[in-house]
Parts: sequence; C-alpha cells; structure tokens
Amino acid sequence: MNHSLGMAIETLVAILLMLTIVYCVMLNKRLTRLKADEHSLKAVIGELITATEIAERAIGGLKLAVRDVNENLGSQLAAATQMSDQLYKQLGEADNVVRRLSKIAIAARPVTNPEPVAAPAPKPSTAKAVAAAAEAFSERRRSNGLAA
Repeated sequence: MNHSLGMAIETLVAILLMLTIVYCVMLNKRLTRLKADEHSLKAVIGELITATEIAERAIGGLKLAVRDVNENLGSQLAAATQMSDQLYKQLGEADNVVRRLSKIAIAARPVTNPEPVAAPAPKPSTAKAVAAAAEAFSERRRSNGLAA
C-alpha cells in the first residue's frame, strides 16, 4: 500500500508539474505579446510627444499672429475713425456750400413776379438734388448769355 500511495503522489506531482509548465508557456506567450505592445506603446507615446511639441509651437505662433493682428487692427480702426470724422465734417461743409449756391441761384433769377417768394426750407441735399440744381443753374446762366 505504501508503494501505491507513493506512486499516486508522484503521479499527482508530475501532473501538477506538467500543468505548471503549460501555464508557464502560456504566461511566456502573454509576456512576449505584452513586450511587443510595450514597444508599440512607446512609439505611440513618442509620436504624441512630438505632436504635442509641434502643437505648442503652433499655438505660440498663433498667439504672436493674434497680437500682431490686434495691434494692426487697432491702428487701422483708429485711422478709419479719424477719416470718418473728417468725411463727416466735409459733408457738413458741402451741405453749407450747396445751400449757399442755391441761395445765389435763387437770387440770380430774373424777377418776373413782383410777389415775394418765400425761400424753401433747407433740406439735406442728395446727390440727385445737387446735380439737378447745378444743371438748372447752368441752364439759367446759358439762357442769360453768361456761360463761358
């Protein structure tokens, strides 16, 4: 009985050793795949670091570009505001000149009616009204023989 019990124990140990060897082979394969994945993961991490550095440089360049654009846009906006103010003043002066010209044109008309004619209220002139007034004025001057 001792002999068969020893044989059973040795057989059990042999089976357990075989299972351990099979398990170690499986673990070896998994470790090999894990190392291969580690190398590919290191390559991916290296690429991500490179891409991050490139992105950081691009962001720095964009910040400089935005700063330059803000400075240029600010100066151009100030110049445009100044020019707008100048144009507004010149338009006001042009309206005054047109009003004076219309008063001169009214005063230069030959009086055919002895009744006093009330001067029309000055209205803001438009380009068509100015052109029509200038044309009427030149026609009157030609009819009186004063045209050059």
